[in-house]
Amino acid sequence: MPEGPEIRRAADALNQAVAGRPLTEVWFAFPHLQAFRPRLLGAEVMRIEPRGKALLTHFSSGLTLYSHNQLYGRWRIARPGENPLPSRTPRVRLETADTAAVLYSASDIDLRPSAEIESHPFLQRIGPDVLDARLDAETIVARLREKRFARRRLGALLLDQAFLAGLGNYLRAEILWQARLNPELRPVDLSPEALAALVQALLDVPLRSYTTREAAGSGAYHEAVFRFHVFKQDGQPCSRCGTPVAKIAHSSRPLYLCTACQA
Repeated sequence: MPEGPEIRRAADALNQAVAGRPLTEVWFAFPHLQAFRPRLLGAEVMRIEPRGKALLTHFSSGLTLYSHNQLYGRWRIARPGENPLPSRTPRVRLETADTAAVLYSASDIDLRPSAEIESHPFLQRIGPDVLDARLDAETIVARLREKRFARRRLGALLLDQAFLAGLGNYLRAEILWQARLNPELRPVDLSPEALAALVQALLDVPLRSYTTREAAGSGAYHEAVFRFHVFKQDGQPCSRCGTPVAKIAHSSRPLYLCTACQA
């Protein structure tokens, strides 16, 4: 599943393609959403906002489209009338005179008055977006000390969208590696120095991924400045100490770590 940095880059591309331009065609695969088409034709996409692993598309007509890619959803930019992924099922199509944004394969889609969008169940559940510019160290420390999070194992906590939205499996592995922390530790177990290292990694790693990883052709990614130190590097030497990277199961997901650096 794409994580916060990938979703935010998708939002950037969609904003560049369709924001600020009148919609000349709007189509939804679901009849209850298609009923909103008259209110959207001629309206503008004001902005497309990432929230963790979801996107909010705000229209000038006072409506907001909620969409979550889940495992298989993909947004693609195309020309009007073009179908860039013919093997996938289109769910949403937003066209301007020059460009189109098409959502494929996703099923978690909703459309609500903008004033009511924050009441969406997903948005009610999630914590602050890990890439929100307003997120700071003090906020993260306060959340780590909350009763519902303080005694959770880090390996599970960093996958819980209620803690920080947008974290996922590769970010979890790289954050714990940067902070030199074992996934079995809990926030209450951490020394002030370890807590500070975790908070800094939570701020650094997602931002570095967002700003330096670039999409390659088919949904894969090549690495620019961002480097996987442990994620899917099992058997390779740790770039910090040389110990072979291990792969374990944690919270029903594969997790990669250095057993020496993260003892």
